[in-house]
This record gives sequence, C-alpha cells and structure tokens, in this order.
Amino acid sequence: MTAPAPVPATLRLMTRADLDPVLGLELELFGEEAWSRPMLEGELAQQPGSRYYIVAEQDGLIVGYAGLLSAGAQADVVTIAVTGRYQGQGTGAALLAALVAEARRRDCTEVFLEVRVDNLRAQQLYRTRGFEEIGVRRGYYQPSGADALVMRRNLAAQPAASASDRREAR
Repeated sequence: MTAPAPVPATLRLMTRADLDPVLGLELELFGEEAWSRPMLEGELAQQPGSRYYIVAEQDGLIVGYAGLLSAGAQADVVTIAVTGRYQGQGTGAALLAALVAEARRRDCTEVFLEVRVDNLRAQQLYRTRGFEEIGVRRGYYQPSGADALVMRRNLAAQPAASASDRREAR
C-alpha cells in the first residue's frame, strides 16, 4: 500500500503573530546565522510597501516562510525556508512561485536571490524555476563566511507564468 500524497501547505501573508514560530524555524534551519526578532520585525514593518512576507501552514503549523523585497523593476528573494520534515514536498516551490507572482504583480522585470554555494537542493529548485547563476558573493553569510551564489530570473523575457509557476502557486 502506498502512502497518501502529502496535502499541500496553505500560503498566507505573514503577520507579527507568526514571529515566534518563524523565529523557531530560523534557529532550526540557520543556527548562528538566523535572523533576530528585531530583524524580522523590521522587515514586517515595511510590508506591504517594499516587502512581501508569507508563511506556509500545514496541519495548523507554520512549516515554511518566504520574503520578497521590491524596489522599482527589481525584486530580491530575501529568504525562503522550509522545515526539514516538509522539505521535498513542494512547499519551497510553492513559496517561490508566490514570490515570483508577487514580483510580477509589482511590475518587476527581474528577480535576484543569493543561495549558499553548498545548498545544492535549493539551487536545483531555483534553476528549474528559471533562475540562472550570475556570480558569487565571497563570505556573504555571517558569521560562517560561507559564499553565496547569486542567481537571477528575467521576468520580462519569460511568459507571465510558466506551467510550474501556476501549479506550485496553488
């Protein structure tokens, strides 16, 4: 007998009430490089102006979150994170698709992101969603000093939404 397919997470706008579970995920996933409460509060204070933060909920728990910064024609994926137990089930792809859709809604023509050079799983997700490597930022992640791969997706040269974007954003 095969296991039932995972139920997709529900995405919604992040609020201040989500800070405690999101901070827990930050510590779980990023350890000493985790964002602090004041950093996240500062980001949420700029929503909806130049920021867009969402959470993924499943079975009443926040299992992931993501953030976008937009300024003019450019958007930057600030963060995407999914708790280990829910990785590989489409939650990260759904969060990314929602950020790209928001960038389009804000009339951005390109989206940038940084990803650890040793995070091959995330790099693969980004590549399959149209992001291309454009450079490396040496010592980007602190305090570890890990390098970041810089990636870019040109929204102006791509259809409004690919089939994978539409499927994952649901």
